[in-house]
Amino acid sequence: MGSHDSHTRRLPGLFGSPDTSSFTEFLAGYAPELLPGRRVLPASSAGEEIPHGTTIVAVTFPGGVVMAGDRRATAGHMIAQRDVEKVFRADEFSAIAVAGTAGIGMELVRLFQVELEHYEKRESRPLSMEGKANRLATMIRGNLGLAMQGLAVVPLFAGYDEERDEGRIFSYDPAGGRYEEREFHSIGSGSVFARGALKKLYRADLSAEDAATVCVQALYDAADDDSATGGPDLARRIFPVVATVTADGYRRLGEDEVGALAQAVVEARFESPGGPTAPLR
Repeated sequence: MGSHDSHTRRLPGLFGSPDTSSFTEFLAGYAPELLPGRRVLPASSAGEEIPHGTTIVAVTFPGGVVMAGDRRATAGHMIAQRDVEKVFRADEFSAIAVAGTAGIGMELVRLFQVELEHYEKRESRPLSMEGKANRLATMIRGNLGLAMQGLAVVPLFAGYDEERDEGRIFSYDPAGGRYEEREFHSIGSGSVFARGALKKLYRADLSAEDAATVCVQALYDAADDDSATGGPDLARRIFPVVATVTADGYRRLGEDEVGALAQAVVEARFESPGGPTAPLR
């Protein structure tokens, strides 16, 4: 690893002539120990004691995509945090959310944000939607060693594709496998229950607001059957994080907007605990 020259005060050679537009590759050459997947862990496994994020959902609609995540983090059978955020802006036209080991997931998100910003500054243009999805897959693959020790991070990536004029969703496995999903998808411990709700409520002609409501309904159903997923907490005013990505860019819905959606969903459940039903056709 290079270091500053105390006499000439020059930066190491990697800074003077970087030959890659990937910040992750640059960091791997300059200070690889700073990458999440290069850390040396103790021999014992503490995976169950470290906070884990749980359920994330995403739904496409004409001209964009909605992504939402519950706010609960668990450590074993305990609630580690009630208001953790798992959905983030990746760049102007994309969003990323993480399930799995919370600390490593947040670090992966920050590194991915820098990766996209670094590429755009170096190349004077943003990566394509395919390029962003592929870069994220490479970064996840670098965490495989930690994943094998129980510290897996599984992100969900979604955004607006300017070339196709549509929302797109990409899921991943802990080894970096990348898969494009159609219409909707969910990840995390409550994903099976959330996906059932999404399958029941999804329509191709959803508006952005209706897609957000579908996401909140799916998270409610996940929390109803999965103890690691947190539902809307009206008493503490802790609601899911909900974001839309369209041609106008990334927008996180305000607390009042999400609060109103959550309130409506909870009140409707008093009349119909199982939630809205899909029409038979």
